[in-house]
Amino acid sequence: MYMNGHGVPQDYAEAVKWFRKAADQGLAAAQSDRGVMYQHGQGVLQDYAEAVKWYSKAAGKGFVLAQTYLGGMYGHGQGMGQDYVPAHMWLNLAAAQGNTEAVKNRDIVAAKMTPEHR
Repeated sequence: MYMNGHGVPQDYAEAVKWFRKAADQGLAAAQSDRGVMYQHGQGVLQDYAEAVKWYSKAAGKGFVLAQTYLGGMYGHGQGMGQDYVPAHMWLNLAAAQGNTEAVKNRDIVAAKMTPEHR
């Protein structure tokens, strides 16, 4: 609610506080949202490595949005070196769950991969 300003004034710092509490209890959606906050510098300093850390926690639990975002981070080299192999893997996992953005981005990554990547 605080992240998007639904029913309350938008307040990224307050959103981060609540995402932290839920993420620390293992809630995948909150872990992914913490990644979003770090990726975009909302309520916290922008930190791609920290975004990757939180996306990874949620993606490992099968959370499709985190898988999509993590694939994008690998594909763009944000928070770590650019690596199309894990980018393709995470995007493929999200695509298998029906995420259309992941399908599109997986195919873009696949087109950039060399035979050594496959």
